[in-house]
Amino acid sequence: MSKEYKGKRIVLWPINIDSTASRTEGRKVPLRDAVRKPRAEEIVEAAQRLGLNPVTEKSRYPRKWWEQTTRVIVDKVGSKLDTLKTIAREVKKIREEKKLHRAS
Repeated sequence: MSKEYKGKRIVLWPINIDSTASRTEGRKVPLRDAVRKPRAEEIVEAAQRLGLNPVTEKSRYPRKWWEQTTRVIVDKVGSKLDTLKTIAREVKKIREEKKLHRAS
């Protein structure tokens, strides 16, 4: 991530909001706000809905450097934790909407 974005954008890894991950594995949000196995595509959709200008990059999460994954860079709104919680809640809403849409 470029230095010009420092303080204005954050890097969000799917594991940061994953309810199946422990804090030591990289989860940043409390379990009540976390999402089960979030995909980068869901995070991008949530960030777009929130107007956070998401950009995806293929990279390796430092704690699991041997695995290729996708990270999402978004505009920072408040603290990093607040931004992560907001995105996680939006992912939950998206899943609920899709569940309701499939049921009808």
